[in-house]
Amino acid sequence: MNSEEKNDKKAIFKEKLIERQNEAKVVRKVVAMISLAIFIIVAVVVVGGYFYISSALKPVDSNSKEEIAVSIPIGSGVTNISNILEESGIIKDARVFKYYVKFKNESGFMAGDYVLKPSMTLEQIINSLKTGKVIQDAVVKIAIPEGTHLKEIAGIIADNTNYSSEEVMKMLNDHEFIDSLMNQYPDLITKEVYDAKVRYPLEGYLFPATYSFYVENPSIEEIVAVMLDKTQSVIENYQTQIKEKNMTVHELLTMASLIEEEATKQVDRDQISGVFYNRLDLGMPLQTDPTVLYAKGAHQERVYYKDLEVDHPYNTYKNSGLTPGPIANAGVSSIEAALSPAETNYLYFLAAPDGQVYFSVTLDEHAAKKAKYITGN
Repeated sequence: MNSEEKNDKKAIFKEKLIERQNEAKVVRKVVAMISLAIFIIVAVVVVGGYFYISSALKPVDSNSKEEIAVSIPIGSGVTNISNILEESGIIKDARVFKYYVKFKNESGFMAGDYVLKPSMTLEQIINSLKTGKVIQDAVVKIAIPEGTHLKEIAGIIADNTNYSSEEVMKMLNDHEFIDSLMNQYPDLITKEVYDAKVRYPLEGYLFPATYSFYVENPSIEEIVAVMLDKTQSVIENYQTQIKEKNMTVHELLTMASLIEEEATKQVDRDQISGVFYNRLDLGMPLQTDPTVLYAKGAHQERVYYKDLEVDHPYNTYKNSGLTPGPIANAGVSSIEAALSPAETNYLYFLAAPDGQVYFSVTLDEHAAKKAKYITGN
């Protein structure tokens, strides 16, 4: 190869090298422009999203004095309530409101007819829906005390509506109705309520509270739905503790009902709970009198020795462990006591006629207190 050919090859190589360098520069520019474009788009989306959410969290019109009637149907969930509020012009964005409610862990919204304003903050709207500040006075009010049995609840509903207690009980035990409730409240009502030994599937599930209705004669289904909404909203507050104790909701409501029926004062509940758990840990029967009365299905002022022999799955003198299901409805105090029992060595307690509850570690100590405070010996 002569020198001229060598020079030509060098020139061609140099030319191709320069061409590749130019192509690389173009590619880098294109990549840089695309990266910049993506960055700008992401930044716009993030900033835009931030301002949109910030705006959605503010009142629709802070200067508005308009009052808008809003109706929240019975059984409405957060999604449905959010959509109703957006359609009514009370909030800007249903999705933002829904996630805000979940983030704040808010629950217990009440059905009814409300007067709300576009100038209200999200907190004001939530408080109104939780406290039930409504346009009209309730047409029907049903007050369910703590420690009420299902048959008593049926009677209370009957006293405040046009239904008979038999009609109410028939609905409360209807499997088709209960199946529909399982679908509506899957985390609350499970197949445990269908255990062959359970007397009434919904015993203990209708939360003690005062319920207001704004129609002349609400259906039994509507009444029960409102009560279960309340139960679910209460139980949701304790889901972490329920999992930590490795309990089911059914077991929690059962334990809470036993505490509710035995407690005479607020201060006794965690102690009574501690006794029950201590006995369960040792394999001892709970031997709590209210279960005997529930087994007999009759009210008595006191339990006699012959009553303790009743052959029934709910009799905790004859059967170890918890009863097959709740024996009454329990309030928040008893639910909390069931989840947080006092740490004691007590295995016995008795309620004196003066309402005082006396706790003991040994059977001899318990017998001595019984002789002193009950029989007067």
